[in-house]
Amino acid sequence: MKQSLINAPEQKNAAIKHQILYLCMLNGAYSIAELTSEIDASIPTITKFVGELIDEGKLVDLGKKGSARGRRTSTYGLNPEAGYFVGVDVARQHFHICVTDFAGDVVAFIKDIAFVLEPTPDSFKSMCSLTKEMVAAQGVSWDRVLSVGVSLSGRVNPEEGFSLSYFVSDDLPVKDIFAKALGVPVIVENDSRAMTYGEYLDIARTSDEKNMLFINVSWGLGMGMVLDGKLYYGKSGFSGEIGHFPFLENGIICRCGKEGCLETGASGSALHTMITAELAKGRRSSLSKKYDSGEEITLEDILLAVKEEDVLAIEGIENVGDTLGRAIAGLINVFNPGLVVIGGRLIEGKDYLLLHIRSAVNKHSLKRVSSDTEIRFSKLARRAAAIGDCALARAKYLGL
Repeated sequence: MKQSLINAPEQKNAAIKHQILYLCMLNGAYSIAELTSEIDASIPTITKFVGELIDEGKLVDLGKKGSARGRRTSTYGLNPEAGYFVGVDVARQHFHICVTDFAGDVVAFIKDIAFVLEPTPDSFKSMCSLTKEMVAAQGVSWDRVLSVGVSLSGRVNPEEGFSLSYFVSDDLPVKDIFAKALGVPVIVENDSRAMTYGEYLDIARTSDEKNMLFINVSWGLGMGMVLDGKLYYGKSGFSGEIGHFPFLENGIICRCGKEGCLETGASGSALHTMITAELAKGRRSSLSKKYDSGEEITLEDILLAVKEEDVLAIEGIENVGDTLGRAIAGLINVFNPGLVVIGGRLIEGKDYLLLHIRSAVNKHSLKRVSSDTEIRFSKLARRAAAIGDCALARAKYLGL
């Protein structure tokens, strides 16, 4: 199994090399002078370590650029040809794969690969075999893959590598099952946090924002937090379970076994429940014919009906927006973030969802607190988690 390139943080001056790599990972090209200013180290020290990183194949000379004084100086950045990282975003009935080069640029994205991951070793092996095949089909030899990131729904402890949603063994973390089957280092992460990290790195290219909340509205409801520029995990690695906040008095039992969880009123599963309940009452809709014939109404059917301006489907997603907006108002009052990003499957509802979220936030949040908060949809959309998986795998591999 491949080992991390930087696996001895106790080594003298390793922290400086970590800083150089991290800055290049976030912002691309740097000159020696710019790195010296950012890291507050001497020019000879930075020059020495940049040279070592070039020799190790991690950095590359990107050519010269003009400086403020008009002189052209050499710039350095991550070497895109040093290897590849693979992200695997596991959903309920499919998974997505992203492949990025060493510099973090996406070289392939494969969506909606039909597969239901079961909590058994054989199912894990099958997914890993399929992942290798799909990556190879993109022209990327698996022996060039340096590390893999896998995102899973539900409670995931990245440090220990366990997932409570895909529990296989008391003694064997799912991370180790994946690593054995794939033959490379593997990190596992909660899907909402993976989305958060992917989105945040994309934002960091053009913004100095350090505080962001990411709301993942898919079949379930999750959240990731970037506080002071870092992913927030909590003590046990289970932060972000906003879907199970006891927010509603609707008498509905959540899949967690508790009553009144936010997820029961603001999620894809909640939307599905609302729509099918109305259809059962005889409410007419473009979905009625399929429902009356006894066919299953899927979340995809409902989202398609929203796009086709079906009144019942629109009412449902607006109700989700109202409920979610009230919850986000509370989060803004607590965290005072600069940015709230909405991602997940339900953003296909577009303005029917977003306008009602914003309206509820305006109504229920403290204006002085929320006035500086931007609320918008994810720019990476369905690619967010898999891109985040690649970035997290890269960060871990580089020892950052």
